[in-house]
Amino acid sequence: MDIGTAILIIGLAALFAAFLLLVIGLVYSELMNSDIPPGVANRRKLHVVHGLFVGIAIVGRILERLGLCPQVSFTRWVRSCFLVCRTPPPPGLRVRDLSFSGVPVRVYEPRAAPSKGLRRGLVYFHGGGWIMGSVDTADELCRHIAKEAAATVVSVGYRLAPEHRYPAPLDDCEAATCHFLATAAAELGVDPQRVAVGGDSAGANLATALCQRLAKREDGHLASPCAQVLIYPALQMADFNLPSYQQNHSVPVLSRGRAVFYFLQYLNGDVAVCQDVLEARHVHAERRQRYQQWLAPANLPPESMARGYRRPPDFDYDGEVYHIVKAGLGPEVSPLLVDDEVIRRSPPTFVLTCEYDVLRDDGMLYRKRLLDQGVAVTWHHVADGFHGLLGFLNVGWLTFPTAIRAADSVVSYVRTL
Repeated sequence: MDIGTAILIIGLAALFAAFLLLVIGLVYSELMNSDIPPGVANRRKLHVVHGLFVGIAIVGRILERLGLCPQVSFTRWVRSCFLVCRTPPPPGLRVRDLSFSGVPVRVYEPRAAPSKGLRRGLVYFHGGGWIMGSVDTADELCRHIAKEAAATVVSVGYRLAPEHRYPAPLDDCEAATCHFLATAAAELGVDPQRVAVGGDSAGANLATALCQRLAKREDGHLASPCAQVLIYPALQMADFNLPSYQQNHSVPVLSRGRAVFYFLQYLNGDVAVCQDVLEARHVHAERRQRYQQWLAPANLPPESMARGYRRPPDFDYDGEVYHIVKAGLGPEVSPLLVDDEVIRRSPPTFVLTCEYDVLRDDGMLYRKRLLDQGVAVTWHHVADGFHGLLGFLNVGWLTFPTAIRAADSVVSYVRTL
């Protein structure tokens, strides 16, 4: 080996070592800033998962800075390649990739004929902050629901931000759902009167907004969803200082700051106003007063305050910030803030919340709004759960036992449709 080759090899090795040390240092720093309370199930495993996710994000950020590829593209690729278990469908379940009105969907059909009549159905929208996730990441949960609840499940591969911002994802969900409702009986043996819509996190936001959009339309040509299944839903971007945001601000896998980041990416990508939104500078005093009837901590169950709450200071309103994010205060992005008349027309609802989740209070407050307007609600609270829990269902060593119990609560509800 000549000297030049040796120097090149040594240089590349040094560069790789420096890169590795940089990533390790940044991951360690992020881990030190995270907070996993003692009550969380499988804390050590969650530490490992968080470190893995942070490492992927940091490498993606470095690659983006070097001009090699966008961070979001790298993150999606890694998660799809290494964090998704691709296994053959279980016995008794048929899985097909189709297209509904131009929107890619994955359909899960039990092979056994229903005991009588047509089958129940669920249209499912995956989570991922509107910028990540796919039918692959929701595959295990959708299989579980379809098999255990004897339901036909349609998982929707809606377009993602930042390439396709609001309202593109919601429009895709509407197109796929309406197609299914129109063809369910003839093509899939599903009773359109027994079709629910649901999702987790951002997907639950889309499900809620879609139900409200369809309720306001009521053209009579299609059946309306018979229920909505909301798993740790993100339902408003008016107040990021609710008790759950304060108590769980650094709990993986969704921190308080990342929640705002995802909302802004969904809207317009202007993340420069993230801190202003955290401080509620985008909400005028009069509007804030109106929202308090729905968002006041007094509307939460008393046990929600057990880990503390401090009323945030009133920051000055910034009209420029409001104009940047005003669409986010509209009902299609913040369905928790819709008028009572629309809430009243919501279908029966299942709400799953997790104690150690910044979005916990969104689900609880929406539950109260529904109950106040006479809508039937089934609520399941995971006392040791964290955000994204159901993404760790049947994924080998990453599986959390709590995820299985949470998934079974969803199955129990879907069986009642």
